[in-house]
Amino acid sequence: MNERNGLRYGLLGLALLVLLAILALVINRPEPTAPEPTADAPAQLESLAELNGQAPSRRDLNIQTWQTAEGAKVLFVEARELPMFDLRLTFAAGSSQDEGVQGLAMLTNAMLNEGVPGKDVGAIASGFEGLGADFGNGAYRDMAVASLRSLSAMDKREPALQLFNQVLGQPTFPEDALTRIKNQLLAGFEYRKQNPGTLAGLELFERLYGNHPYAHPSDGSAESIPLISREQLQAFHAKAYSAGNTVIALVGDLSRSEAEALVAQVSAALPKGPALAKIAQPQTPPAGASHIDFPSNQTHLMIAQLGIDRRDPDYAALYLGNQIFGGGGFGTRLMTEVREKRGLTYGVYSGFSAMQARGPFMINLQTRAELSAGTLQLVKDLLRDYLASGPTQEELDNAKRELAGSFPLSTASNAAIVGQLGSIGFYDLPLDYLEVFMTQVQALSTEQVKAAMAKHLDPDALVIVTAGPTVAQKELPPPTDKPAELPSGVPEH
Repeated sequence: MNERNGLRYGLLGLALLVLLAILALVINRPEPTAPEPTADAPAQLESLAELNGQAPSRRDLNIQTWQTAEGAKVLFVEARELPMFDLRLTFAAGSSQDEGVQGLAMLTNAMLNEGVPGKDVGAIASGFEGLGADFGNGAYRDMAVASLRSLSAMDKREPALQLFNQVLGQPTFPEDALTRIKNQLLAGFEYRKQNPGTLAGLELFERLYGNHPYAHPSDGSAESIPLISREQLQAFHAKAYSAGNTVIALVGDLSRSEAEALVAQVSAALPKGPALAKIAQPQTPPAGASHIDFPSNQTHLMIAQLGIDRRDPDYAALYLGNQIFGGGGFGTRLMTEVREKRGLTYGVYSGFSAMQARGPFMINLQTRAELSAGTLQLVKDLLRDYLASGPTQEELDNAKRELAGSFPLSTASNAAIVGQLGSIGFYDLPLDYLEVFMTQVQALSTEQVKAAMAKHLDPDALVIVTAGPTVAQKELPPPTDKPAELPSGVPEH
């Protein structure tokens, strides 16, 4: 062994002795004691076993509210965990305010960020991106929304807010952008013709709502969109995007005084004007079925009737009742009987869409064309039986447990919270709505859920639209633990 190798092995031996000494210290070190919890300590993870069926802890919201000088309602939650804020404006500017010009509300909203004085759509997008900010917008039947997410540091917050205020308060509605978006919409209308599920949905809303503003699609039609002018967009913006017609929701790393200053800027940048009148309630439509003949392998089934508005006192009972019937995925009555026992569909879902006026209760599925009549009758029978018998105690307990576990996700992020605040403000719900809702749900009995479902749903008042080929029908397979193969293709809803 030469001198170099001897030195090498000597160093290896020394390193081994040091490693053994450290290992001995680690093994003999006493177990650390957990620090005493403090008021500022973050909440620890909770296991399902520890919960024992109880609701997990949920983020406590201290919702503060006030009104701006221009009449905008504000809801604010201070959240210091992240150096950013989420801002969401909700306007009563959905397609229910189109007033005979179908697609006007949607097109106005889509054009907001297409141009402001001195900036085109590219400059606006680059401006937000350069500040690390994110702008979002959208229009629906009840409402139109615009949102901003930005860092809360003053050097990022102020320029992002100035650009956001320009987009909302000073859109120029450039003609070239208007032409481009119209062409995109017209291409989408052509695609509709190839989608039986979309065609069924359009007819269903027409039959459900008749002459009511909810009847027509939010994005208008191939006949209405080409006729909308820039001047109509400007007039709708001036009326529907006024400060008095909006709810401002804000969550983030801001003090109350900073929040007040921020929303004051936003409110002052909007057109001046009052809230628009709320839309009237729809009339109950005649029941019955209609069919759209379409060359496909499967048939889309849509079953509906008018449900409730968002402030209905039975909302909690209906929400829980629907979770058991068809709104909770696997384990619901619909999924168990239609998919798991008979293999008639990949998915079947039901739900209440509670809106400013009475929204629809809907059941959606698609199945093999030759089994569509039997599947439709099965779903109707399941609904009739559920309304007559109500949920079992086991179904109720399972649904409550599942909801208790998932509900905290509704406030798990600032983006989720700002969405909740927007809904609370827009639908005039109490500030403690989230706490009250969970308390109401957990207190419900099987009799109360049954009574609420039977009160608002009538198995003889269903509006039904089917879309698919007209083919000879076959009898349904009997229920079994090993159903036949499922329909080909993923369902479209």
